[in-house]
Amino acid sequence: MLRTVALVAAVVLALPAGAQEQRPRDHIGQCFKCHGDDGIAKDREVPHLAGQQKDYLYNQLKAYRSGKRPNKEMRYMSREMTDQELREIAEYFSALPPR
Repeated sequence: MLRTVALVAAVVLALPAGAQEQRPRDHIGQCFKCHGDDGIAKDREVPHLAGQQKDYLYNQLKAYRSGKRPNKEMRYMSREMTDQELREIAEYFSALPPR
């Protein structure tokens, strides 16, 4: 858990000046409720993200955002995220060990 908090903090601090003020929400942390902070979902209907390929995750997030891949919750969550935020989410979950 401490590793997760440190990684999220590092990602937020790495954002350009001003971006932190424009996006005070934690775009990676929003994923934790459904997908778990360790990338392992608690609900059988929600996919595990830990250890998935970074490019695969990024492309799926873009498809949800555009509506090409239908899912009401994911469309809602990704609709206002930037490409950079989607990349950061994909990088975070791809770096976690799969189970």
